[in-house]
Amino acid sequence: MVKNKEVRRYISLGVIITAIVGVAAYFFKLPAFIAVVIEGVLLFLLWFVDMQGRYRHMEKMAQEIDLILHGRAAGMLSEYEEGDISILRNEIAKMTVMLRQQAEQLGDEKHKLADALADISHQIRTPLTSLNLMLEALKKEDDEEKKSRIIFDMRRQLERIDGLVVSLLKLAKMDAGTIKLQKSQVKLGELVKAALQPVEIMLELKGITTRIDVRGSFIGDKEWSSEALANILKNCMEHTADGGTITVSGYENAVHTELVIEDSGSGIDADDIQHIFERFYKGKNNKSDSYGIGLALARSIIAGQNGTVKAENVKNTDGKVCGARFIIRFYKGII
Repeated sequence: MVKNKEVRRYISLGVIITAIVGVAAYFFKLPAFIAVVIEGVLLFLLWFVDMQGRYRHMEKMAQEIDLILHGRAAGMLSEYEEGDISILRNEIAKMTVMLRQQAEQLGDEKHKLADALADISHQIRTPLTSLNLMLEALKKEDDEEKKSRIIFDMRRQLERIDGLVVSLLKLAKMDAGTIKLQKSQVKLGELVKAALQPVEIMLELKGITTRIDVRGSFIGDKEWSSEALANILKNCMEHTADGGTITVSGYENAVHTELVIEDSGSGIDADDIQHIFERFYKGKNNKSDSYGIGLALARSIIAGQNGTVKAENVKNTDGKVCGARFIIRFYKGII
């Protein structure tokens, strides 16, 4: 309590007034009763002046809070000092700063949600429009062979919508933290093998050679990690010409476990590198039927396991881009 500035002021002034009244009573031979009355009056005046100051502070604080609530003031961080009112003032200042930050964060999330919904509606509307046109064409078509072709195309569009919805659900679950990632030892060789399975047929059809040189392991979730790696491999495959090469290398050291995926494709446009992991982002070299979700999901999965992923271009000795490189790191400690 003695650390309180207001308490110290009251004690100091009380001692000073008592000393003054005592000296006056000694020299002027004032009766004790009159001396006590004088001291009481002086202490009352001191209390009255102090209370007026307190109410002025509280009124000013109320006005500042009102301004903050209506967004016309930045905060109350300029008057930090000891004392009951000052402590209350400082705590309210901290609270208003926190509330403002939360309001700004909610505003940002609201805008992101609106943008995401707009992107989702656009992604779904395109295949739905195609389905509607195909359905009308199917009604008017009499040729059985053409009907079969239309039905086949309709099935592909439905698969597109299903794939989009599944990917969005996975991404939403990762963002919400509802997916509990396992923590077990994952060997890099087994991880790469599992990640290659979904794209093996397409790699064979395009004549793309895969070169694997991995060793080591990390602590993480094998199933989700293989999905993240599969999305990156799929991206590399789509941007690699027929007969090209995809190389996967990996090692483990005392700090992290690293996986490097390289392709012999056209590389990543300079304007796209900074945005390639953003959801719904489509680069200049992306296919028209790309969702722009795969790499965003891969980054979310890797980040959820204390990992990082970055993309860059591979250049030859002449400085010419000759492919893309994705570097994944799973750290053994908190980064």
